[in-house]
Amino acid sequence: MIRQAKRGHGKPNERRSSMSQPDISNLPNCIEDVRQGGLDQDPGPADPLQFDVLRGDLQAARSKMPPIYLDAVFNPYVATLDQLGENKFNQILLRDPNREGEAGLMLDIAQAILQRGEGFEPKAEPAFQEVVSDLYDGFLSAEDRGGVLPPDHETLAPLVKFGNPDFGPYTWPVDATESFGLTVGIVNLPPANARRGLFAWPALGHETGGHDILHADDGLLEQTSSAVRDALSSDAATRALAGYWADRIDETASDVLGILNMGPSPAIGLLGYFRGLNAAFTGSATLRNVGPDNDPHPADIVRGFLAAATVRQLEFSDASAWADTIEAETMKDVTSIQLAGKTVDTKVAKRSAEIVSQAIAAHPMASLENHAFIQIQNWRDHDEDIVAQLRGVLTTANPLPSELTTGVFAAHLVAAATTAALTNGANISLLFQRMLDLLKAMNDKNPSFGPLRVRHPGNMVRDRMYIPSRPQTRVATMSIAAEPRQPQRRRA
Repeated sequence: MIRQAKRGHGKPNERRSSMSQPDISNLPNCIEDVRQGGLDQDPGPADPLQFDVLRGDLQAARSKMPPIYLDAVFNPYVATLDQLGENKFNQILLRDPNREGEAGLMLDIAQAILQRGEGFEPKAEPAFQEVVSDLYDGFLSAEDRGGVLPPDHETLAPLVKFGNPDFGPYTWPVDATESFGLTVGIVNLPPANARRGLFAWPALGHETGGHDILHADDGLLEQTSSAVRDALSSDAATRALAGYWADRIDETASDVLGILNMGPSPAIGLLGYFRGLNAAFTGSATLRNVGPDNDPHPADIVRGFLAAATVRQLEFSDASAWADTIEAETMKDVTSIQLAGKTVDTKVAKRSAEIVSQAIAAHPMASLENHAFIQIQNWRDHDEDIVAQLRGVLTTANPLPSELTTGVFAAHLVAAATTAALTNGANISLLFQRMLDLLKAMNDKNPSFGPLRVRHPGNMVRDRMYIPSRPQTRVATMSIAAEPRQPQRRRA
């Protein structure tokens, strides 16, 4: 039995000779692109605050929902609204005026349905959905999960929406959306990122390849936290940081899983994204060295070290070169590292990040049938070869090819756009629009969003006994084309 190779799947490759340091000379312009996106506070469509109007608009949007999401999202959400009625709907809005909890969740689910029905951002929305679907399918496909049972809660990719620029990219995991009967999560991007801010897109690996995966299996988050705490506690130099990292496991592990799923692009993208947003909101395009006790995220600076350590574990030949580059960029912003009110030596901070990365990626988890995350997802030379070819596609003005190329996934396109944008003289705006075009073309052909209820398109491959030899064709010439507990939004 022969299957088509899927992203990060298969036997470890024989490593090629490593390249010189990656070209990231255009990073300052990428940071400026993020800054401009951060300053754009377009809120997107207004939230539906009138019950009767919302019910009517939802019914009008029903025909635009993919059939597979009718039972997963539309029907249970409408049934919950009908059960609540207008009075309780209004009570929820009054109880959560800042839209941080149950009201924010209720309105975000509505927006995920209504925006699809109204055709909001007709190119960026399907492109966004394709990335989220690919990242989730990449973790759940039968080909990648040999010996690992499906998740306990969510076996279908989250649905997407645009809005809430103050919160940035975030996700409502399935253990939050279950309050309204859904069996999938909801992922958000600021509306500005439908037009610019390229580095927000590799951050989707953190949201969907991270938060949504961690919350889909009972006990997985707790097991990951325990593995991190135990690993740090066993090293005298890092023992004092065991609680700091373990208490921030949701954000920490999401960083690691995003990199396992998409390679070095979300790692270097994280540095550029944080620098850009910090420039927009504080005027300083640097990584923050302070991690307050009340912040569920680790400090920017140690997230940079974590990213470098995770890339170093990947199986592609240039992993060390990329890790060195990411670590060097992180070191440029080191001043005085303070985590939860305590000053931490830089060497200790780096060492702790390395231990945390190893524990998250390589420790067998009971909820994954004693498999490690890195056994399910990895980034290999095959993926880098595809990305290298796609960079050429993204920098041309050729019309979109007619059919999707076998083995090319949305994660490859986002990685290609990210790394191409970093190179000297890159036209970031052109790359961004070409990325959206190609992602939309992929989504148009994704069977999960067609008339059939295809749950995991990554499983739709022929089992062939024999494959004839043919001359290899370059990708560039082919197609790419009761009252619930208070829910929490997971932010990058």
